[in-house]
Amino acid sequence: MAGQQFQYDDSGNTFFYFLTSFVGLIVIPATYYLWPRDQNAEQLRLKSLRRVHGRCLWYRLRLMKSQQSIVPTLKKAALLFGWAVFLLLAYKVSKLDREYQEYNPYEVLSLDSGASVAEIKKQYRVLSLKHHPDKGGDEAMFMKLAKAYSALTNEESRKNWETYGNPDGPRVTSFGIALPAWIVDQKNSMLVLLVYGLAFMVILPVVVGTWWYRSIRYSGDQILINTTQLFMHFMYKTPTMNMKRLVMVLTAAFEFDPRSNKEAIIRPTDNIEVPQLIRELGNINVKKKEPPFCYPYSLKARVLLLAHLARMEVSENVDEDQRFVEKKCPALLQEMINVGCQLTMMATSRGGLRAPRLTSIENCMKLSQMVVQGLQEAKSPLLQLPHFEEEHLRYCISKKYKVRTLQDLVSLKDSDRRNMLRFLGEDKYDEVLAVLGSFPYINMETKLQVLDDEDSNNITAGSIVTVTVTLTRKRMSEMFEKEEPPQPTEETNTEEQGDTKNKTKQVWQNKNKGAKKAGKSKKKKLTKKKPVTQQQTKGDKAKQANGNVAGNEVVALSKEEEDELSDKGSESDEGEGNKDSPSERDDESDKQSDTEVDEIAGDDEEEWEALQQSIQRRERALLETKSKVTHPVYSLYFPEEKHEWWWLYIADRKEQTLVSMPNHVCTLRDTDEVELKFPAPSKTGNYQYSVILRSDSYMGLDQVKPLKLEVHEAKAMLDNHPQWDIPETEEEEDDQEDSDGIEESEEDDEDND
Repeated sequence: MAGQQFQYDDSGNTFFYFLTSFVGLIVIPATYYLWPRDQNAEQLRLKSLRRVHGRCLWYRLRLMKSQQSIVPTLKKAALLFGWAVFLLLAYKVSKLDREYQEYNPYEVLSLDSGASVAEIKKQYRVLSLKHHPDKGGDEAMFMKLAKAYSALTNEESRKNWETYGNPDGPRVTSFGIALPAWIVDQKNSMLVLLVYGLAFMVILPVVVGTWWYRSIRYSGDQILINTTQLFMHFMYKTPTMNMKRLVMVLTAAFEFDPRSNKEAIIRPTDNIEVPQLIRELGNINVKKKEPPFCYPYSLKARVLLLAHLARMEVSENVDEDQRFVEKKCPALLQEMINVGCQLTMMATSRGGLRAPRLTSIENCMKLSQMVVQGLQEAKSPLLQLPHFEEEHLRYCISKKYKVRTLQDLVSLKDSDRRNMLRFLGEDKYDEVLAVLGSFPYINMETKLQVLDDEDSNNITAGSIVTVTVTLTRKRMSEMFEKEEPPQPTEETNTEEQGDTKNKTKQVWQNKNKGAKKAGKSKKKKLTKKKPVTQQQTKGDKAKQANGNVAGNEVVALSKEEEDELSDKGSESDEGEGNKDSPSERDDESDKQSDTEVDEIAGDDEEEWEALQQSIQRRERALLETKSKVTHPVYSLYFPEEKHEWWWLYIADRKEQTLVSMPNHVCTLRDTDEVELKFPAPSKTGNYQYSVILRSDSYMGLDQVKPLKLEVHEAKAMLDNHPQWDIPETEEEEDDQEDSDGIEESEEDDEDND
């Protein structure tokens, strides 16, 4: 009977198949994900940014890193070695003999399939004489020949071969295990058991446990959970947080504590470098004993951050630590904003809790701009530009120019701008213009509506209001003031003055003539309105016959003109009389009502199409994932490449509260659409809100747009609407139809009578 048999690979052929598949499963995905991307493309990108960002710290560090890094070379070497092993194993497998082949007696006897019995006997006789053991032939080959001859000549053997593929009938199914036989050999059992126990009972649990305990310490944004709890504690404790207090809370994050983060380092030289920076900075509350602000790691991070904002040079010993603090600050400030939003939502929903003030959240946004640009809060935004120093600002804020912001600098004429920046050479001036032209200019358009409502423009108390904000990014270079054409010379001025005098006279005369013509036309219109009788026309003719002569000019009306005027007057009278007829008034009112109905239907169709488009847009936004790579930020002192991101939110300036949660817009390359939703106030009236757009990288580019909200009283629900009159059973429905039919027949009989 047929059965199953499992056996290990004594020859090692099956193990090579397993090993080749295993290596291929590792090498192919690793090549796709780990092969270094085209460095030439990165070099070209950096080269294109050199004209604008060449002086930025992050740009210089990126160039040094690309030149000194050997990691791409090591990756390539490791992947090439893996491919070499994979190809070698594949070549080895291709050369292995096939162990499992289909048995074919015709091939054994070297005959074509379908040969006759005479041919089989003749061939068997020849081969058996050749391979017979008594005549020095191969015994194994002779047995194969006998088996093949029996399979083709014996009826039972031939039937077994056709049915089971073997002349001897069904055989045992053999399964090969792709492991060498020495692994299960009794001599090596202890060694194999030790390796299995070490791999699956020690190494694997340690690796999984280490990964798990590290991952549970971080939030989804890779911020330590302890840091989030710290921010929540201090934002609840201090709802109104000024900039000084905010810096203290930020630098107390556990990301800067070496006990929580191994990237943070406490150096022996900190005892010398940090006190020296404290003396240079001054006005740092070192004696404050409130934990964790008094801890050494918090004090060091605070001093390094304040030195960065003051653009102070630090020694090489703490330069790396300062860059580490700067890189962590934007993500920590975003987490602080999220915590403030959560506390605001909790205070709004539950009540009784203290929500952070709007100034606290906006100070977080301002501090993010300050960290990226390396500027203090009170400094001029013009210092973001290259070659601008404190002493140069006096040229800008003079009474002649009064340039205090980047927008003021852009709006200047090119000649005035060049005269104001005369302290810069031509190359430096061109670089300043190139950098200023790369700054973003955002055009913000808002649309207020209530989605999923019959009247989307009517805002009722408690409804969910949706403000759709369309952001369009442009470059500052598009906003430069164009230079006016050059002034003409004195000769051309005199000629033009003479021409203009003549032109002014002619224009003045034309105006008088136009006035006279207008007066005459008015008189004619008045005469047209009056009915013209025969006596009046006769009197006019007599006057015209007598004539009023002045300077040989005679003004007379011909008979034809009089007839035309009389005809026009009669027509106008008839028209006025016809308009007064009631039938025509009814027709006009019907036409107006029809046009109003058509307009309402057209408005409904437009609203329906707009609703469908908004739904499709939202579904598309949920499905597609946009890249967060927008535009590189020009930052002279930030050590990492930063992209332009924005905060968009609605606030009540009067109450100093958030109306909608800040939306972190990270996908604005050219145009982006953002929806801000918030519940309308529960009381009716007019409300003044502000739609605020803030950059997380640039100072002085924030925008505020007023938003007026008129809240009406919600409509009362109808309890006795016909659509709620549903019969409870089918019998009641049938009875109601019968009664309706009887009433209709009675009404018809009454009409016939």
